[in-house]
This record gives sequence, structure tokens and C-alpha cells, in this order.
Amino acid sequence: MRHHNANRKFGRERNQRVALMRSLAYSLVLKGKIKTTEPKAKSLRPYMEKLVTLGKKQTLASRRVLESRIGVEAAKKIAGTLSATYKDRAGGYTRITKMGPRATDASPMAIIEFV
Repeated sequence: MRHHNANRKFGRERNQRVALMRSLAYSLVLKGKIKTTEPKAKSLRPYMEKLVTLGKKQTLASRRVLESRIGVEAAKKIAGTLSATYKDRAGGYTRITKMGPRATDASPMAIIEFV
């Protein structure tokens, strides 16, 4: 039975999944829009929403948590530009747009971007 196993594993060990989410989040923050598989985009969305909400607090502790989760460069952008952009927004900072399947292996693809 799969009780309490709702998260996606992506066929990776825990540290590899953490690294995957960090790198996807880092790329999304710096580029504003990335193309990835649909399950990865769906897993990245709540991760990013929490980081942007954390960046809106503008405290030293929140900045340090951001830096530990996605790095200094991306944390500065979240705490500076993105938090100002979404100051009055209560959530829903990202949008997932589904695309057609990938040509090589027919994986469902999606674009995740900031609203």
C-alpha cells in the first residue's frame, strides 16, 4: 500500500530529488520561464510558491533560508525583484502550460513560468 507516499520520486534517491528541485527552481528564478516534463513542473510549483512567499517576509532569517535552499544569486532575485512584484498577491505566482509530448520518448512536456 502507498499510504503517505504522495510525493513523486522521479526514479531518484532523496538527495538527487532535492538537487533536481533546487536546480529547477534556480533556473526558473533566473530565466523566468523553463520547459520541463509535466510531473517535474507540478512538483516544482509548490516548492517555488513557498520560496516566493518566504521572500516576501524580508527578514534576515527568511533570506538565509532562501540562500540555503536555492543559492545566493537566486535568493537575491527572489527577495528583491520577485517579492516586490508579488507584494499584493496572496499566492499563485506560477503558471504551468501543457505542451505536446516530447518527440524522443513521448514524455508529456510543460512550460512553467511566473505570472
